[in-house]
Amino acid sequence: MANFKLRINGTDHQVDVEDDTPLLWVLRDHLGLVGTKYSCGIAQCGACTVHINGEAMFSCTLPVSSVGSDEVTTIEGLSEEGSHPVQKAWEEVDVAQCGYCQAGQIMTAAAFLRKNPKPTMEEIENAMNRNICRCGTYHKIREAVAMAAKSK
Repeated sequence: MANFKLRINGTDHQVDVEDDTPLLWVLRDHLGLVGTKYSCGIAQCGACTVHINGEAMFSCTLPVSSVGSDEVTTIEGLSEEGSHPVQKAWEEVDVAQCGYCQAGQIMTAAAFLRKNPKPTMEEIENAMNRNICRCGTYHKIREAVAMAAKSK
C-alpha cells in the first residue's frame, strides 16, 4: 500500500491504496464519488470518463500512481448545480434513457468543446465515438453537444 495525495474537483484527498489501483476504484470506493461509472473495465466504453488536467481520460484502466499532482475532475466537479452548458443541453434534449453512460458522455463532450468550441456535426460524431450508449441515443447525444456548442 502507498499513500497518494490527489487533487479531485478542487479538493485535496489522501488515499492509501496499491500503486496499480485504477483511479475509478479510488474515486468510487475510497472517496464516494460514484457519478463516474464502471462498465467494461478495459477502456472500451467511456462510462468511466473523467478529466485529467482538462483532458478526457478513461479512469477504469488508469493506475492511481500515474495521476501524481494532476487535477482530476469528475462529473460531480463539472458543476455543482448542473449548470455546465453540456449538462443543460443534455437535459433540454432529454438525452438519457437508462442514463448509465451519461456521465462519461457528458465529460467527453465537455472536454471536446473546451478544445473545439465550434465543431461541425462530423467533428462531434468523431469526438464522441469512443463512448458507447447501450440505449442507442447517439442522435440525441450529437444534438445535445451541438446545442451546448451554440450556447457557449
